[in-house]
Amino acid sequence: MAGTLDVVGDRWSLLIVRDLLFGGQLRYGELAASEEGIPTNVLAARLRRLVDAGIVAREQYSERPPRHAYRLTERRRALGPVLDALGTWGVDHLPNTRRLYG
Repeated sequence: MAGTLDVVGDRWSLLIVRDLLFGGQLRYGELAASEEGIPTNVLAARLRRLVDAGIVAREQYSERPPRHAYRLTERRRALGPVLDALGTWGVDHLPNTRRLYG
């Protein structure tokens, strides 16, 4: 469990996965504009970690200047039930938590 939490257990990584889940392929600036206000240095580090873990794919869409977009990989599908359970728990047990789907 510790290894899993090292990759996706922090607040920012889960929010990045959430944004990609609902937003599809997103550019760095779109992820940085998340309402939670993730600091750009933290965003870059978390994206690197998620890409290295195979959860997020990084695709270049511009050579000059080099720019990249991010999307969830098929490996992320195995995290689906975990993320759903976390979301449901929050809606059921935390005041002012809103359901983002269904």
